Amino acid sequence: MDDPGTGADSAALARVVARQRAELEQLRELAATSAVLERAKGALMALTGCAPDAADEELRRRAADSGHTLLEECWLTLGSLPSLPERPAPASTTPPAPATAPEPGMASAPRATPVAGDPEMAEVLGGMGRDLLRVGSPHELAGRLLDHLAPGARADVVLLFERRPEGGLELAGHAGIDPRYAARWRHVPPLAGVPAVEALAAGEPLWLEDLAADRTRHLLVGDTPERWPSRVWLPVPAGESARFALGVLRRCGGPFEPRERQLLVAAARLCAGRLRAFDHARGAPGVPGVAETVQAVFDALPGAAVLLTPLRTATGEVADYRIDAATPQAVDVCGRGGRDMVGRLVLESYPSVAGESLWQGYLDTLATGVPFASEPFAYQDTVDGVAVTATFSVRAAPMGPGLLVSWLRHGPLDRQKQRLADVQRLGNLGWANWNLLTGEISWSAQAYAVLGRALGQGPLELAELPRLALPQDADALAAAIAGLVERGRPFDVPFRVRSPEGVRHLRMVAEAVSEPDGTPAEVHGFVQDLTAQRSAELALVKSERTMSVQRGVLQAERALAARLQHALLPLPSKPVLLAGLRVEVAYLPAQAGIHVGGDWFSAIELPDYDALFVVGDVAGHGIDAVATMAQLRFTAKGMVSTGTSLTVALARLNHLLLHSRDSRMTATMIMARYDPDRQLLAWAQAGHPPPLLVRGGEVRYLDRPGGLLLGASADPYYESAELRLEPGDRLLLYTDGLIERPGEGLDVGFDRLVRAVRAHGEEGSGSLEALLAAMLVDEWRDDVCVVDIRMPARVEGRTEEAVDAVAAADAADAADIGGEGVWGTGAGGP
Repeated sequence: MDDPGTGADSAALARVVARQRAELEQLRELAATSAVLERAKGALMALTGCAPDAADEELRRRAADSGHTLLEECWLTLGSLPSLPERPAPASTTPPAPATAPEPGMASAPRATPVAGDPEMAEVLGGMGRDLLRVGSPHELAGRLLDHLAPGARADVVLLFERRPEGGLELAGHAGIDPRYAARWRHVPPLAGVPAVEALAAGEPLWLEDLAADRTRHLLVGDTPERWPSRVWLPVPAGESARFALGVLRRCGGPFEPRERQLLVAAARLCAGRLRAFDHARGAPGVPGVAETVQAVFDALPGAAVLLTPLRTATGEVADYRIDAATPQAVDVCGRGGRDMVGRLVLESYPSVAGESLWQGYLDTLATGVPFASEPFAYQDTVDGVAVTATFSVRAAPMGPGLLVSWLRHGPLDRQKQRLADVQRLGNLGWANWNLLTGEISWSAQAYAVLGRALGQGPLELAELPRLALPQDADALAAAIAGLVERGRPFDVPFRVRSPEGVRHLRMVAEAVSEPDGTPAEVHGFVQDLTAQRSAELALVKSERTMSVQRGVLQAERALAARLQHALLPLPSKPVLLAGLRVEVAYLPAQAGIHVGGDWFSAIELPDYDALFVVGDVAGHGIDAVATMAQLRFTAKGMVSTGTSLTVALARLNHLLLHSRDSRMTATMIMARYDPDRQLLAWAQAGHPPPLLVRGGEVRYLDRPGGLLLGASADPYYESAELRLEPGDRLLLYTDGLIERPGEGLDVGFDRLVRAVRAHGEEGSGSLEALLAAMLVDEWRDDVCVVDIRMPARVEGRTEEAVDAVAAADAADAADIGGEGVWGTGAGGP
């Protein structure tokens, strides 16, 4: 059976995953909706004494009569509850009368937003009610409200203030306003004329639609009230028992439209139930009275401590922590303290701790049960627009399902001590004091660690310090201490101690504080561990010695290779004449590195008066490359001199290289044989750059015949080509070192050589030097070898007398090369 395509399988799996995700989201929303419905039913049961089924029917009837969704009606019911109604006595069958606020949802109750027959309003409120299920804090609630009120009521800013027990208001959430600007309005005193305070006192919405009149009667939020010409403050929930004031600010002026008023009042009633849920979450869950009992215990505890309860996601991950109890001495960086901190969420109040080591320490303690203690750290927050920084040390220990967190706030002196401890730890040094008059001795903790002494052993007398040092260093340390104690002479002495990890290198620096008569009274100094630095210095010295030895070996190898090159055959001192051609050669060793390369050339007159020209390049450098070059040079000369064709010679040289001592060695080569009678040049190549021909102002590369580099294949194939030379022709044979540059393609090097030849192709001596100077401007990394062949403009017939004249003219060179031609591999210049 054929395996079905993976694309179809992936698409099917994707559809299954998408369907399961949608089902999971529906289940989550259904669960959240069910929770709100059950709470609303419980509220009705508590108010009316009805049965659960009757409460459910009543909620559904109200929703149908008013045009609300069931979820909206549940939120409205929860938001309209009187403040903490008493549960009816068990023996009573008469439902208690509702408090000052009318019973939510009843026909006689005033309803601000009758949306029956207004499907658009119902849709807006339905979406708002669904979003309220997902908010986790008053701040997030303000953001969701702004999302829904911006298009429907032209809202630009949403502020949510909470009434505090001691009076005044505190900003619980905001949206649409800069956090730094909002921080200036975090606390609002209970002053007359503050719109939010007046709305809570009256229990009715306060509509501010005339900026000129409103700013004379009220203290408006913001330094520039004209930014928001119209605004409204709504008590949440409605009535005098409201604990929250919802403010909506708009950048547009003028009165609110009737439909906008209906939407805003309905939104306030919807979020009242969600705010009541937040208030319920602040209490400790479980058995009634537990929260009060825990807080009573914390009220009696000394120091700064809080009880954190982790708030987990559906997957069990910790999303935040809630403060469920706090000691009276607990004060945070913003100045909040004691019970004022209870009910707050950690990330909401201190958002910068997310992802820090403190947060990870809490998670580790919850997971492992091992207490966590932090290093002192600086925490910064903004209070009333001013940045406040404080340094804390925090400790967390498991306590039931939560964490008991205590902290210590460090003052300036504590921070100074901590900085000194950090300097000693980072510098691996410790201070020590000896009072010579009272005998009092004090060491820092780091001094014990540096000297390898346990804290329980106590400090040593100054005179006893030398016994810690190795015998080789003890006398020098003892003499330095004696000079300090007797004559007050400071010292800086290195010494070594033995430890379980091995020998450690230490340094001690000390000076004396003397009496008026010059007698030393107190000694203070420090001891430092220099083991790492000293080890690095010793390793550096060892490395330098090794490098020096290696450099000497390499230099000796280079000198040997250079002598071998010169011994094989030196460079000619001037151009020579071979078979009627003027030949000039140049060899330049690489400037980078100290190895001698394997580039070489040959220009020789054969027994039949033909001329042989060879240029080769052996891969690699050093003695092996020079030896391989010599082997190829002599073998090529011998084979061609005895009548072997160029292609056969290359094939045999390839076989020789494959079966040499180092079979991995490769080489490139170009061989050319010139017949002076026919002025015909036959040539073949093995992976070598093509010759460059200059003829009548035209500069071009010859088409290469086939031929693989030597040593690359056991069955290569080589072809030959022919070129008839004309008077005035110039032919350049060269190695790749002339054209190659790091990071540059060969085509660029070929083009550069053509341009240089056109610019420096004049006749006469020095033209090759000028060409090399133009090509080798920067440092070259490979050897450069060039054979410059020129046919004179006027060619005379070759005779025996002419041969004798050439030999006589080059007698000095012939004496050096054995009268057999020109072979060059020298390390000098042309």
